[in-house]
Amino acid sequence: MKRIITLTVQDRSGVLNRVTGLLQRRQFNIESISVGPTETEGISKMTLVVEIEDEQRLEQVTKQLNKQIDVLKVSDITDKAIVVRELALIKVASSSQLRSEINGIIDPFRASIIDVSKESLAVQITGRPEKIDALIELLRPYGIKEIARTGLTAFLRGYQPQVNELATYSLLK
Repeated sequence: MKRIITLTVQDRSGVLNRVTGLLQRRQFNIESISVGPTETEGISKMTLVVEIEDEQRLEQVTKQLNKQIDVLKVSDITDKAIVVRELALIKVASSSQLRSEINGIIDPFRASIIDVSKESLAVQITGRPEKIDALIELLRPYGIKEIARTGLTAFLRGYQPQVNELATYSLLK
C-alpha cells in the first residue's frame, strides 16, 4: 500500500541521506521524495511516498524515523484530509502547425507552455498525480521528448471539525 509520510527535520547536512539510508536498509521503496524549506528558518519538510506492505511495517518505519536525531516530527497523512500537488515539465515534439492543437489539449488541464523552439515545446502542469498522468497520455501521440516530475508535496488541510464537534440544532425549542 502506498503511504504519504511527511517529516519535519532540521535543515542540516546529511539528514536526507540518513532518512533514505534507513528506508533503504529496511527495503522500503521510495516512489517519490520532495524536500524544501518551511516557514521556520533552519527547518525543512520532506514528503515521501513509500510502498509499505502492512500496518505493522508502517508503524515500524514511523518509529525508526522518529528516532533519527534531526527528525522533529513524522506523520502518515495518507488517510487524512490533505492537499497534494506535483509539478511536471513535459517537452513535446511540435511543429508550428501543431502548437494550437497541443494548446487546446493542455488548456482544460490549466497547464501552460513555458518554452517554445522550432521542433518542440515545454509544458508545465501542477496538480494531483492522476491529472498529470492523464495529460501525459494525451500528449504521447505527439512524441514526448522528456519528462521531469517533482514528486508529491503535501500537507494537512485547514481545521475541519469532526462530526461530533458540530453543534446540534433543532427546529423545536
